[in-house]
Order: sequence, then structure tokens, then C-alpha cells
Amino acid sequence: MVTTIQLNENTLDLLRKLKEEVRAKSYEEAIKKVIMERINRESMAGYLNKYYKKKKLKDVLKELQDERRKSNRF
Repeated sequence: MVTTIQLNENTLDLLRKLKEEVRAKSYEEAIKKVIMERINRESMAGYLNKYYKKKKLKDVLKELQDERRKSNRF
């Protein structure tokens, strides 16, 4: 289904710039890329926030160092 939306000239200019910036072939592709980036970022931020609330930063850093040491053994 194709839909037509009304935009003022300033918004259209911003959309054109966005399309170039994300190297999209269409306005639709540009909009989808921005939406997906935002969804993915918010999802991960929510996950990490839950994780960090349960642990102290010092403990998280120690876990990361331990994991790195384990992976470098081989």
C-alpha cells in the first residue's frame, strides 16, 4: 500500500539530507533505517540498564576482564 503524506518544505529538505547521509535509495528506506537504529539502540540500552542495576560497575569490569583473559588463552 502506498500512502501520500504532506510535508512542509523544511521537513522535505531534512528528509533529502537524511536520505543522502544514510545512503538510502528512497525516502522510505531512509526512514526505515533511522527507525531501526533507534529501536535497536533503545532495546539494548534497556537491557544494559537492567543488567547494570543488579551489579556494581567494579564487578562488571572484573567479569569483562576475566572473559577477555579466557578468550586470549587459546
